[in-house]
Amino acid sequence: MTTTVTSHRPQPPTQPLTLRARRLPAYAAPVIAVVALLVSAGVVYGAGIGGPVLVVVVGALLYLAGLYAAANAVEGRRAARNRTWSALIHSAFVLAVLPLASVVWTLVSKGSERLDGNFFGTSMNNIGARDANGGAYHAIIGTLEQVGIATLITVPLGVLCAIYVVEYGRGRFAFTIRFFVDVMTGIPSIVTGLFVLAFWVLIVSPWFNDGRPGFSGFAAALALSVLMLPTVVRSTEEMLRLVPAPLREGAYALGVPKWKTILRVVLPTALPGIVTGIMLAIARAAGETAPVLLVAGGGAAINFNPFENNQSSLALFVYQQAGEASKYSPARAWTAALTLVALVLVLTVAAKLLARRNRLGR
Repeated sequence: MTTTVTSHRPQPPTQPLTLRARRLPAYAAPVIAVVALLVSAGVVYGAGIGGPVLVVVVGALLYLAGLYAAANAVEGRRAARNRTWSALIHSAFVLAVLPLASVVWTLVSKGSERLDGNFFGTSMNNIGARDANGGAYHAIIGTLEQVGIATLITVPLGVLCAIYVVEYGRGRFAFTIRFFVDVMTGIPSIVTGLFVLAFWVLIVSPWFNDGRPGFSGFAAALALSVLMLPTVVRSTEEMLRLVPAPLREGAYALGVPKWKTILRVVLPTALPGIVTGIMLAIARAAGETAPVLLVAGGGAAINFNPFENNQSSLALFVYQQAGEASKYSPARAWTAALTLVALVLVLTVAAKLLARRNRLGR
């Protein structure tokens, strides 16, 4: 009889299976960036071929090369490509944000000098070159009135035009509207100012002013509305086209008329995008100088009536103060620029909050 002997020797432990690949440590990228900047500074300043900008550019190139080499050695070629392209995307984001951050920092640092009650409560009437006082109250009033009137004119007209083009427009007439809207998008602001000057100030206004042409804030509002109209029409048109067709079809299937579908379904759905386009148009209009200078004339005194006499604006105030031969004028110009940016920001935030509150899905 044969006896089988079974060996009970211990087997060596097996390695656990894992799906994790080797990865660079979290501190690798910052270390590579610091080393790249140090090497770049040594090369640039050592050779005397440039300054801080060239150091940053050369350092960025060295960082990308070093990151690719390190990732290729540890993680492999595919992961190295992914890290390199991600670094390029992040670098592009930083390059896009840096000018904006620089502008904001410059505005806040230089514009805070005249943030006082005198600046916001007085005008430049009877203010000489050696007077440190004087403010932009008249310009703030002018900007609010001119942009407000232009918005009241442009928004209904632009939104209705976009609704016609998207919902009703067919054939050659709709194509003509789109064509002229595209043409108006590229019209320089000085041309719109000249148009309103030739039409309203020199031809129409004498009928209401005893035969004499007169500058006014309303004329500036007309010029600004011409500039705002193509932006409002195009942005509203694109937002209306993004509304899903099943929303319209569902309303039609329930027997809702087309005009009520547009009013109660399509417009609320597209409202956030429409508001964004309107605020872009308002921001452009608030920063225009040439039309206001041509048809409103500017002025140093406070004028609450937009239909009579000269009227200023914040953009025109900045332009005039920047060219004044006074040591106090630059501070006024910077503070007025900061005020203009803050005003547009407040209006944008308020409009976005209002649009979010009135969305269809609320």
